[in-house]
Amino acid sequence: MKTFLNPGQAASAYALTQKMSSNPAAAIAKQGEGGNSFADVLEATVGRAHDAGKRADGMAMRTATGQPTDLVEVVTAVAESEAALESLVAVRDRVVAAYEEIMRMPI
Repeated sequence: MKTFLNPGQAASAYALTQKMSSNPAAAIAKQGEGGNSFADVLEATVGRAHDAGKRADGMAMRTATGQPTDLVEVVTAVAESEAALESLVAVRDRVVAAYEEIMRMPI
């Protein structure tokens, strides 16, 4: 049995995903009062990716086993997990670029 989203459900899922990923810096700053250090930003990004991945996996497993789930919530959880992973990869890329720049500096 396939379940399809109607346009209204798809639009609300998309809007929710955009709201979650529109300002990641504000979301990271809200997680802790001292959220300005690099370690805090890195920890928040990794934690967000981990939590989103666990939530998406749990929702997907419930859907796969036939347990009643809201398809919009599943799509939103997967999209949130994807956005968190993209943020984590972007942070990793910036760290590698900074390291490479430091290594090119003359001593």
